[in-house]
Amino acid sequence: MVDAEESGNGPKQGSREFDVVLFGASGFVGELTARYLAAHAPRTCRWALAGRSEQKLKAVRDRLAEAHPDAADVPLVTADAADARATAELAARSRVVASTVGPYLRYGTRLVAACAEAGTDYLDLSGEPEFVDLMYLRHHSRARETGARLVHACGFDSVPHDLGAHFTVRQLPEGVPLSVDGFVRSNAAVSGGTFASALLAFSRADRMVRTAKARHAADPRPADRSVRTPTGGVRREEELGVWAVPLPTIDPQIVGRSAAALERYGPAFTYRHYAAVRRLPTAVGGIAGAGGLFAAAQLPPLRRFLTSRLASGEGPDERRRARSWFSVRFIGRGGGRRVVTEVAGGDPGYDETAKILAEAALCLTHDDLPPTSGQVTTAVAMGEALTDRLIRAGLEFRVLEDSEV
Repeated sequence: MVDAEESGNGPKQGSREFDVVLFGASGFVGELTARYLAAHAPRTCRWALAGRSEQKLKAVRDRLAEAHPDAADVPLVTADAADARATAELAARSRVVASTVGPYLRYGTRLVAACAEAGTDYLDLSGEPEFVDLMYLRHHSRARETGARLVHACGFDSVPHDLGAHFTVRQLPEGVPLSVDGFVRSNAAVSGGTFASALLAFSRADRMVRTAKARHAADPRPADRSVRTPTGGVRREEELGVWAVPLPTIDPQIVGRSAAALERYGPAFTYRHYAAVRRLPTAVGGIAGAGGLFAAAQLPPLRRFLTSRLASGEGPDERRRARSWFSVRFIGRGGGRRVVTEVAGGDPGYDETAKILAEAALCLTHDDLPPTSGQVTTAVAMGEALTDRLIRAGLEFRVLEDSEV
């Protein structure tokens, strides 16, 4: 790790009490992120644990100190996500706040507002399109004024896909139309936080659409370049030997926003996002299951029952996580070239998500980054710097094929 240095953005080194504050540190993913920071944050990094319960925070710190004695001195900050004054004070003391407290529509709005107002960089794990769009509409302009970088979807949603597409584009010629297709495979279970967020999003489908339309109207797009993220349909992808099933996640939206902001994606860019499955019945079953989940989310009693079966803040034990893996294959084309790349790692919903969030927070505080502000994606805010960090941390970014077509 490098020593702390100026990034040219946000609060200056030394002008805030903390470099990084981890909000929600007593939750399942929060504690995993705290473990990672305890093991990997440089000694110069002034980081703290934050959450609603001081007692729970102390318990987390005690567990950290068993493996990392220096962690016994990590400061604790108590703040309730629903308390506007407490979140404002937290933001004012921090250079970067990384939040693991979701669903973010319920628990995240005040903290984003506080960071935008204070000029504090903000990270979260939100894969909730309505929340991300709403935060853009409410706080992007103010964050531009204060210098805050608001970076949502900073875990498995959507860093491997966003930085994977960015990595793929960099292997292709410049100044020509490009297309990238992403294919996701994993053996991991869905996390409780992701499941709760998905149910909430399904239950608010009409409001999500209205907010997306308002975001589209307010979000300027480049006049001389085009970016498309079509959904498409189920199809056979012979090159990979899989069935490709469109994934209605936030990931293609994030990739599209990176492409709109960065000229390196070319004058015309298309991205399509799929789950990759070996057998057609699996694909059909997945679509049917998603439809059933959407229908169930419309009924409050059933939605509450389903949420209770896989509660946010809970997760699998270490042995189960050790068996989990993910792979995202990208096929990129343009300028007479075809490349196949891959981003791969371990347990996506917990271990790798914690690693990604922690490395992103350290990247914002310690690395020399381009001057950006407002609501931005990981590719725009951190790009190659975060990719390099994640490679050093054990994630794979590699080129599998590179050929002329």
